[in-house]
Amino acid sequence: MERERIRPAVTSDVPAVKAVTDAAYRPYIERIGVVPQPMEADHAANVAAGKVFVTDEPGTDPAGVAGLVGLVVVEAYPDHFFLDSIAVHPDAHGRGVGRRLLRFVDAHARALRLPEVRLYTNAMMWENRAIYPKYGYEVVERRVDGPYDRVHYRKRLL
Repeated sequence: MERERIRPAVTSDVPAVKAVTDAAYRPYIERIGVVPQPMEADHAANVAAGKVFVTDEPGTDPAGVAGLVGLVVVEAYPDHFFLDSIAVHPDAHGRGVGRRLLRFVDAHARALRLPEVRLYTNAMMWENRAIYPKYGYEVVERRVDGPYDRVHYRKRLL
């Protein structure tokens, strides 16, 4: 099977970006009691701003055409790279998509010569809280931002 590739999202990807994001975050609505922020993002604006990178998997639709299975939304700041969202379609869980996306984020931050990656996740998303330390992220703080109880992480790169 051809390896997945990670590429900048384009305008025609916006519906798939929304679909993957919604599929990835929908299971958390009941648990956290609010709609996760990535589901309410302006996907078209994020794609237009160059913040979204997607990964395709060959042959995932009936015609054998590549389908979008995961994405990251990122933003560079002077002192860090911010991972705003990572989403993997539930049908692609267990295939290493998230791992490849996290490696991409690290490589992209290093290419920009940024010293660390920062992210946060909802405190009730315990699956994420178990994953990030395995990839070198450390907890910085836990903070309530409006309706969101967030755990903030960082990963030093340099």
